[in-house]
Amino acid sequence: MGNNRREFIKGSLLGGAAMAGSGLLQSVTAAEQKSAQKALDILILGGTGFIGPHMVREALRRGHSVTLFNRGRTNNALFPDLETIKGDRGGDLSVLEGRKWDAVIDNSGYVPRHVQNSAATLAPNVSQYLYISTISVYDSWKIANDEDSQMATIDDETIEEVTGETYGPLKALCEKRAQAELSADKLTILRPTYICGPGDHTDRFSYWPVRASKGGEMLLPGGPDYPMQIIDVRDLANFTIDCLDQKITGTYNTVTPVDSYSMGQLLADSEAVSAASVEPVWVDEAFATEAAENSQSQNWGMFPIWHGINGDEAKTSSVSGEKAVAAGLHNRPVRETIRDLLQWWATLPEERTATMKAGMSAAQEAELIAAWKAREA
Repeated sequence: MGNNRREFIKGSLLGGAAMAGSGLLQSVTAAEQKSAQKALDILILGGTGFIGPHMVREALRRGHSVTLFNRGRTNNALFPDLETIKGDRGGDLSVLEGRKWDAVIDNSGYVPRHVQNSAATLAPNVSQYLYISTISVYDSWKIANDEDSQMATIDDETIEEVTGETYGPLKALCEKRAQAELSADKLTILRPTYICGPGDHTDRFSYWPVRASKGGEMLLPGGPDYPMQIIDVRDLANFTIDCLDQKITGTYNTVTPVDSYSMGQLLADSEAVSAASVEPVWVDEAFATEAAENSQSQNWGMFPIWHGINGDEAKTSSVSGEKAVAAGLHNRPVRETIRDLLQWWATLPEERTATMKAGMSAAQEAELIAAWKAREA
């Protein structure tokens, strides 16, 4: 997947490091009330990063009890009323032995040894183990992947350094290690695409609505019809707890439906929510790809979460999520995600919002617009 794969991987790897921000809650539906007939005792490995707090809040909203296991280094004051077992999953897990939980959510597993040790320790004492993986586990992006597609591999399975090149293969190996320790009727694996919404510190999706809200000439890659897939962090959290409530096992891609959203729709929704007026400057795929490859300064790319429709990344935004939808995954309108994200963004301190961690600076954008117009003249 080239540069875009690296920015996806880095963002996924670091996505657990930020505070959750807005905890916008939905009212309990009749279906949820029915599914939550039994209050569950849930252990979350992590729980205080980006996706974890949304899962904690959703579990608590449904009447479940939650215990956290982490090192106590990130946002450790976020849930002062919850029991937190301090420990390092890379080391001694004896503090987890002898305790029983109905379910475990593992959203902090990047190293196969860590996942295997956690699964082996907890397998005798839990009814369900849910592992948050990633669509980066797939071997090729020249095809439209589903849950049965070939997975990436790594030659040296002892490697534990997580980099842009090893992230996907290591997550695939994490899945296999969990499968080796847990029977199929105990294991659930969720493979999200780009996770976005309130609390995302990577700014990968956020760049686009935040930039659009400023109006004026805006550089956009490819064309309005270029496809895009995301998952709202709250939809991922809701489906995660659904899987526990309903004892849904197996493997599921958690993505918005194929061909249901595009860059043009993202721009239109961002304008509508922010009441801004944008003058879009659409550049072709070749120009955008060249600009991204030549950029050295962006943490998550000049055109974050965007992928071309040619070459090695042609089907990155064509991952099938039909299986998850059939199991109950609900994807809210992206406009709602944008609205809530901009509301959350407005609450952040100026030093946080002054420089985005993805996308282009104003100077870079102006330079590229000028270069594009000169080329087209």
